[in-house]
Amino acid sequence: MQVVVIGSSKGTGNALVRRLLADGIEVRAMVRDPAQTEALEALGATAVIGDLEGDLDGVVEGADAVAFCAGSGSKTGPDATLRVDLHGAVRVIDRCVAAGVDRFVQLSSMAADDPMRGSEKIRHYLAAMHARDRILMASGLDATVVRPGGLTHDPGTGKVAVGIPRLDERGTIPREDVAAVLAGCLADDATIGATFEVVSGQTPIAEALAEVAARSG
Repeated sequence: MQVVVIGSSKGTGNALVRRLLADGIEVRAMVRDPAQTEALEALGATAVIGDLEGDLDGVVEGADAVAFCAGSGSKTGPDATLRVDLHGAVRVIDRCVAAGVDRFVQLSSMAADDPMRGSEKIRHYLAAMHARDRILMASGLDATVVRPGGLTHDPGTGKVAVGIPRLDERGTIPREDVAAVLAGCLADDATIGATFEVVSGQTPIAEALAEVAARSG
């Protein structure tokens, strides 16, 4: 199995690259900056150059699955959110449809189901997440949408709480645990069609994903 990770150079996407490689999964890691390829290839991934606002030729073709973890970053404005987080994701979705790469796991955000749940300063971001999640689910791809709470750099605990589609309370979750959830979804086709929120909790990830699969089936 070969998984393309979009947004692989840092953050949750990089944690996912490391997790998949540790699980023996072949990873094609997309980066925009050629200077980032060396570090990814040192991990054991195959680096490929691609740009969510430009050339995506050869990024997804021939792969078995795609994990979309990219984002424009918290320091950019709403315009970059539209260009990268929304339109960039839609461009990758369209590429997967055209290339027959059916499995697609998307990293979204808690409160993307209703952007008005978020604070005023991030509602534009949540609106972009809401739109791209709906576009993905309407694309015909075998999709799963994971919506974590606030991301931290704490060590993973391996335990989470999930809400299908949403949780009653907000919370945080280490990026390592989000990566484990994404990897678990890629490994379990029973999660296809699921959209769920996730934060740190008391349920082992495998059990939590079994609950997601059971409630989505």
